[in-house]
Amino acid sequence: MKPIIGITSSIDIEEPVHRLHDANVQAILRAGGIPLILPNITDEEVIKEIVSKIDGLLGSGGYDVSPLIFGEQPHQKIGTITPLRDQFELLLFQKMLKAEKPIFGICRGMQMLNVAAGGNLYQDIYAQHEEQLIKHGQDAPRSYGSHFVSVKENTRLHEIVKEKQLVVNSYHHQAVKDVADNFIVSGTAPDGIIEAIESTEHPFAIGVQWHPEHMLDNDQPSVALFDAFIEACTK
Repeated sequence: MKPIIGITSSIDIEEPVHRLHDANVQAILRAGGIPLILPNITDEEVIKEIVSKIDGLLGSGGYDVSPLIFGEQPHQKIGTITPLRDQFELLLFQKMLKAEKPIFGICRGMQMLNVAAGGNLYQDIYAQHEEQLIKHGQDAPRSYGSHFVSVKENTRLHEIVKEKQLVVNSYHHQAVKDVADNFIVSGTAPDGIIEAIESTEHPFAIGVQWHPEHMLDNDQPSVALFDAFIEACTK
């Protein structure tokens, strides 16, 4: 039986409209899962029901994460935030972690995974990082890899992609700062920005800062990530 994969969605600021790039849906279908797009809600009992019914969670990309949920005031460089999505995802990720169900976080999804587990973020890497950074918001097609990521050996990520170095796309200005307890860094950009994290206790909780869903046609490590996620969701 194919696993049911909940996928988080964005919600517009001015209109109550949910949005999700179809690449997320197609990536789950391609890997053998059944995609289920999740609306942003705050009813905890409903969220518990969602967690009980899905076999895995794909945390998709989207607007910035509010610093209030990890105990900070907003930096002047922070972008658009969606409080409803923040509230929903914080509970959803925490309950999925507690249930030990597979989680794959992409971009914002990785950031929310870290925050839900107790970590925090750079609200704006260019304003808050001391080192000179490479460009993390590429002006190129989404399928194009624009910078390298070093993969740490003896990690789940390395086991999956079977490479010490990846070429990834890049569309972000926030990033993981302090990694949550029981998580480790498994991938970094050349400038030190954290590009991948994973749990050392949870059966499958991995986050990547890039967007593998847009690189499936020409990048085997991206395919491998979704295949490993769906495989974990079938167990």
